[in-house]
Amino acid sequence: MLQSLNARATLLSIALLLFMLGIWEFANHPPSADKPLTEYEILMGGADQEARVPAPSEIIGRAVEELSDPFYDAGPNDKGIGIQLAYSIYRVLAGYFLAALLAIPFGFLIGMSPLMYKAMNPFIQVLRPISPLAWMPLALFIIKDSETSSIFVIFICSIWPMLINTAFGVANVRRDWINVARTHELSSLRTALTVILPAAAPTILTGMRISIGIAWLVIVAAEMLVGGTGIGYYVWNEWNNLDLTSVIFSILMIGVVGMLLDLALSYATRLVQYEE
Repeated sequence: MLQSLNARATLLSIALLLFMLGIWEFANHPPSADKPLTEYEILMGGADQEARVPAPSEIIGRAVEELSDPFYDAGPNDKGIGIQLAYSIYRVLAGYFLAALLAIPFGFLIGMSPLMYKAMNPFIQVLRPISPLAWMPLALFIIKDSETSSIFVIFICSIWPMLINTAFGVANVRRDWINVARTHELSSLRTALTVILPAAAPTILTGMRISIGIAWLVIVAAEMLVGGTGIGYYVWNEWNNLDLTSVIFSILMIGVVGMLLDLALSYATRLVQYEE
């Protein structure tokens, strides 16, 4: 039954995609050469015909062109889409794993100690709503390096979902399981590793999944600000070149990579799920 539902959902998704692409292609098809220009188009020198969103066929052509050699390097402002994505993924993963190294142990401490939770909660509530990009000027001033500043911004935006979910997951582990560990005279460290961590793992992975999505959103905006390399810079550079075809292609690539990152964390979350 489930396989049948998945198959039908896949077919429906493909049908909807083809339908929308067909409408898009038809709506953006250039007018035929023998179609007479309107008086407005004559006055505007025919420029109005070019002011349109590129058709799917043009974007597919650009995708084939870019993906046929994604790692070419023709200078500082002319690198392949593969290189640009690699820079962005590196920055995201660097900031993300640094955040995990701090957020998960600290979240354990907060979750296991009501005193620490009450003491740290005001700081978390003040710092969490601050936009990660608001930290960029301060990071650039202190660090004086655009790439390290971008990693710092990813670190800041990734830490809060992981910290909060870890604390929540640890604090809500069933007391019966912890009491059983105490009955067997397990040490605090062993209780944390063998009882609390497996029980809280689904909630921790959910926080990590939220964080990776936010990090991928933020890196695009951060790279637009600092420039140099990365998919965010690529989008902004192509917009400055008035190449909407490349802009839309890069937007689609951002979506595909974001989906793959989310799927990886979703798969990891399923691995640690358990039934009580």
